[in-house]
Amino acid sequence: MIKYVDEYRDGEVARHIAKRIATDVRPERTYRFMEFCGGHTHAIFRYGLSDLLPPAIRLIHGPGCPVCVLPIGRVDGAIALSKQAIVATYADMMRVPGSNAMSLFRARAEGADVRMVYSATDALQIARENPEKEVVFFAIGFETTTPPTALAIRQAKIENLSNFSVYCNHVLTPPALRGILDSGAELDGVIGPSHVSAVIGIGPYDFVSEKYGKPIVISGFEPLDVMQSILMLVEQVNSGRAEVENEYSRAVEGNGNARAQMLMEEVFELRDAFEWRGLGWMERSARKISAGYSEYDAEIRFGLITSSASDHKACECGEILRGIKSPKDCKVFGKACTPENPLGSCMVSSEGACAAYYSYGRYK
Repeated sequence: MIKYVDEYRDGEVARHIAKRIATDVRPERTYRFMEFCGGHTHAIFRYGLSDLLPPAIRLIHGPGCPVCVLPIGRVDGAIALSKQAIVATYADMMRVPGSNAMSLFRARAEGADVRMVYSATDALQIARENPEKEVVFFAIGFETTTPPTALAIRQAKIENLSNFSVYCNHVLTPPALRGILDSGAELDGVIGPSHVSAVIGIGPYDFVSEKYGKPIVISGFEPLDVMQSILMLVEQVNSGRAEVENEYSRAVEGNGNARAQMLMEEVFELRDAFEWRGLGWMERSARKISAGYSEYDAEIRFGLITSSASDHKACECGEILRGIKSPKDCKVFGKACTPENPLGSCMVSSEGACAAYYSYGRYK
């Protein structure tokens, strides 16, 4: 039994799994697998996993980066809030360009009070320390980061912290997968998210196999996790199966985290529709703050109305998020668009596909 993280990075074991994959692949076909999470994309490049795989395996990068999928209009909303309140958010969100190349980082340079935090509780502390000022937490993320935001909102209500509110941009993983599959992406299987699944369990992915006939394997982020998940997908495809399998059983239970699920249901409710970068408007694909906690909803408190805005005309981020294109298909990748001067969110985020290509694979 593996106990230590280094054991999940054992090169010899990885090569052994690679040999099994090479033995199992059928020469007459291509296996197209999408890794949903950006964390998987970075693991693949960081550890050179694509070099271990046979040419028959084609890895397609998915939309599983909360920074990347947030549309420009929502970024513009946060920038508008920074003119009225202290805005606290994660580091990556500060650099995502909104309309006219404006970002929260640039807004701070022009005088706005924008602060980087590591958690929602950090934003709560800022509100406690600045009782005379409004503090807005610019919340983003899939189901992994939603419970901490819910906990912060509930704590604010317990403390009657009236100067704290949340600009909620939490989105759901299953609708994103459904949007990808409905878009016509040519996939033979999915490497499913790990940390999200630790919260929601594996049941919410049943539709991937039942409706779309695609296998999905929940995978950890370590290189051996990814390699084993690819092997499991190959075996499913070869045998004509389409099932939800859990490679990451050491952290993901079938029903997920019941307490986290209850907390999310208490504090949030589903939006009728929400706009995603690259995927457009999707019904019941995001959360908003429920009526019982509406006094902590920044959109209500500040009367914020967000509108749609187009990406930079040269940016291919939308197509990359849908798995239609790779970063190297973008004409500005590594030229006009770099981590120091990003034109799109896929180059900004630490989990973005473009950032992974730039950091690990640009010169391959």
